[in-house]
Order: sequence, then structure tokens, then C-alpha cells
Amino acid sequence: MQKERGNCLQSASHSLRLMGASITLTIFHKNAQELLLQSEQLLHLYKNRFSANDADSELMAINLQAGKKSVRVHPELFELIELGKKHSIAANSHLNIAIGPLVQTWRIGFSDAKLPSKEEIQTLLQITNPEDIVLNHSKQEVYLSKVGMRIDLGALAKGYIADKLKEFLVEQGVQSGMINLGGNILTIGENPTYQRPWRIGIQNPILDRGEHVAVIAISDASVVTSGIYERQLVVDGKTYHHIFDRKTGYPMETEVVSLTIVAKKSVDCEIWTTRLFGQNPYNIIEEIEQQPGLEAFVITKNQKMMYTSGIQFV
Repeated sequence: MQKERGNCLQSASHSLRLMGASITLTIFHKNAQELLLQSEQLLHLYKNRFSANDADSELMAINLQAGKKSVRVHPELFELIELGKKHSIAANSHLNIAIGPLVQTWRIGFSDAKLPSKEEIQTLLQITNPEDIVLNHSKQEVYLSKVGMRIDLGALAKGYIADKLKEFLVEQGVQSGMINLGGNILTIGENPTYQRPWRIGIQNPILDRGEHVAVIAISDASVVTSGIYERQLVVDGKTYHHIFDRKTGYPMETEVVSLTIVAKKSVDCEIWTTRLFGQNPYNIIEEIEQQPGLEAFVITKNQKMMYTSGIQFV
């Protein structure tokens, strides 16, 4: 943990590895160090609530009862599942929070990743329908109606957690800061050191990390990028990425290498990067232009860059 003092305002940064991501929190506040320690405790709490990989997580309690019985859950977990189902069943959405069986079978990004058989994939597709997630609002219960179903909130959880963390910090009086959950960026206010908006780089997908194709300016907003270059599996010379086609069960065929969304809430960035990834890049830009408060930056396989009218470049 690092800190700086000046003008009675303490700047502190704290880094850790959690949820498979390198996390860095930076805030400006007179009690910055104490708030960062409390923030780390919250991160551990949320990991235990939303993880699809931990056997003792609150989410896993639902998955273990698939086809057996409903499970009463914490209101935040219910809220995120409800939000995820809503966007999973939306027309033409590529998001699917019921895709857990496929994710856990391919395991791309983990040391035990493998290429499943065609027969295995076809069997798993039968238990990945988000309509089979049954929600009881009055009892805050979740029921997966088929044995073997698994909810995976990996496409949403980091954004939701970042928003909750920001909410906590703002309630404590933090007016400036940055939450970086493994490249999922959410800012509080502006950068007080330079008295200007935060500057966020967009990764060049064919170069080393830290090499940017563009730098954008944001204040009190989030930037999230999804890309097919981050996690991969190579089998017999063929490369498979980790973003799946919910219809085929295989990594999706797409012209898009990278999709960045800018929005006030980080969970909205997560939702729309996943909903739209795999669509024609022109359609992505057109769709985001129609969504109030959202901006997009697309990079294609031939390194063409496209972006919406409201993106603010540095």
C-alpha cells in the first residue's frame, strides 16, 4: 500500500490479486488507508457471493441445487441474477448467464482447459437456457429447473462489484479515485493530481499489455473492454478464445477482436460488451448510438477502429 500527503488530502493505493484478476484501488481521502482496508474486506465478501468457481460461494449453493430445489439468496445476488436473466433473454443478446456448464467444461483460462467433444457440447447446450432460471421475487429465491444447470456471473460480477465498491467509498466521502478490477475501470470524480478527467488507455490487441491504440478521457464513469485475445486455448494448432457462442457452444466466430464500452455504471459496460460481442461492428456502433449514456470503441481483426460520437479522446 502506498500513500502521499498534501493539502490535508491523503492519496493511497492498494493492490491485490483476487477473482483471477489483478486489482488496484486508488483513492484520495483523509482516511484513505482505512477505507482501502475496508474495501478489500468488501472484495472478499463479494467474491464469496458471486464466484462460479468456489465450492463454498453463495452462487454455488444455487448451482448445487439445480433441478432439486430453490435457494433463498442475498438480495444483491438475487438482483444481479435478475439483471443477468433480463439481458440474457433480450432479443439478439449474446449474453447468457446460464452458460456455466459450457464455461466449466471448456475451462479456457485455467490450467485444465480442454476441447470438449461435439457430443458433449450438444448435451450441455440443452441445460444452458436462461429461461430455465426461475426467480421468486417475494421470497428472493432462485431455482434452476434442470439438473446440471449452472449460473455463471463472470460476464457481470466485476462490474457490479465495482459499482458497489464505488457506492461505499462515495458514502464515506471519497470524491476522487479509481477502481481497477483487472482492467475493468471505474472512476470517482476527476483526477485531483492534474485537475482533469482520468485518462484510460485502450489496449492494442496485437501488442503487449500497456500498448494502447487510443487514450480516452472519463470522469465519474466506467470503461470495460472485452476481447478474444486475453484467454485462449490452442489444440492441434487451432486457437480457441473464451467468448462463447450461446447457440453453438463453441467460441464465437467474429470480426471483432475488442469491444470497449463507456458508461456511468460499470455493470452496464459489462452487460453491453457481452450482449453485443459477436455482432457486426457497424451494428454494434449503431446500437450503442441509440442507447443513452453509452459509448463504444470497436477494433476488428484487420485493425479497423470504429467508435461512437461521444467518445472523448485525449
